[in-house]
Amino acid sequence: MFGNMFKKFGSDIGIDLGTANTLVYIPEKGIVVNEPTVVAVNIRTEQILAVGHEAKRMLGKTPPHIRVTRPLSNGIISDYEVTEKLVKHFIDKIHEDGLSFVTRPRVVVCVPLEVTEVETKAVEDAVSAAGAREVYVIQEPMAAAIGARMPIQDPIGNMIVDIGGGNAEVAVISLQGIVTWKSTVVAGDDMNRNIMQYARDAFNLLIGEGHAEQIKMKIGSALKPHEKKEFPMRGRDVITGLPREIMVSNDHIYQALERSVTTIVDIIRMTLELTPPELTADIHERGLLLTGGGSLLHGFDTVITRSTEIPVRIADDPLTAVVRGTGILLEDTTLLHEVALPSARDTKRRRR
Repeated sequence: MFGNMFKKFGSDIGIDLGTANTLVYIPEKGIVVNEPTVVAVNIRTEQILAVGHEAKRMLGKTPPHIRVTRPLSNGIISDYEVTEKLVKHFIDKIHEDGLSFVTRPRVVVCVPLEVTEVETKAVEDAVSAAGAREVYVIQEPMAAAIGARMPIQDPIGNMIVDIGGGNAEVAVISLQGIVTWKSTVVAGDDMNRNIMQYARDAFNLLIGEGHAEQIKMKIGSALKPHEKKEFPMRGRDVITGLPREIMVSNDHIYQALERSVTTIVDIIRMTLELTPPELTADIHERGLLLTGGGSLLHGFDTVITRSTEIPVRIADDPLTAVVRGTGILLEDTTLLHEVALPSARDTKRRRR
């Protein structure tokens, strides 16, 4: 009774805890945080120096005693303590923006499909330690499908491809459950590394990950380009050790990204091969949906359509589909309990 009474004075939170970016959703306020999942730590004092945009600007520019880290790798917590501080920082930031919690909030947080029970518990523990009263863990493609308003409760095939920073996930959803799925760690971050490797192999140039990402966003393409575009590539010459700038074309970046694009297309085809025929027929008629930052790579939807002969559409604002899904779930308690994963902490207690 008192929980319900206080609930209307507090705010629940939806969190898309991604490898590349963390987004936070508050009902009636919308998305209140959208920042890189990057933390700068003073390794002498273990003090958090910066989080989000400010920390990302430090990448590759710090003295030895400052470590800039991404506490999630391929969507999984790789540094528990830093992740806890990251989540707490964002919850505290919401307080600073004038939103206060009389009670500890309910939190809906997302994890990749290929997550273990131990990894799920790490997410629950980190979010609880940061101040949550209850933690509900949702699989990312499910949250993305809900955020994109796909009819996941109907007995029809809904196919979604979520291409994030740390992984790309393909899922076929029907009747509020994931029927078939595939996942790969080849995604946005891997594409950045491919551009870095291509720069070294083709031009003897060492470039940073942030610059590689900028090049990908400006002239990256999944399709072989017909119209030439160029962008400056700046870095350190491998031979002379001196700064150097060259102009690279969209054809160069297409070649750098081709392997990653092919890998993602292949897992889409593999997922279709495992899908029951009735659902495949639905998907062939309705098409599949692309979400995540990787879906914005020029021509990706066309490449998938050509390979699968299935119509492809990109979600409205694909970068926020997952966190918008958490917001819908916070307001639909019945659906939340239907799609939430069993609590790994409860499982551990039952085993005792």
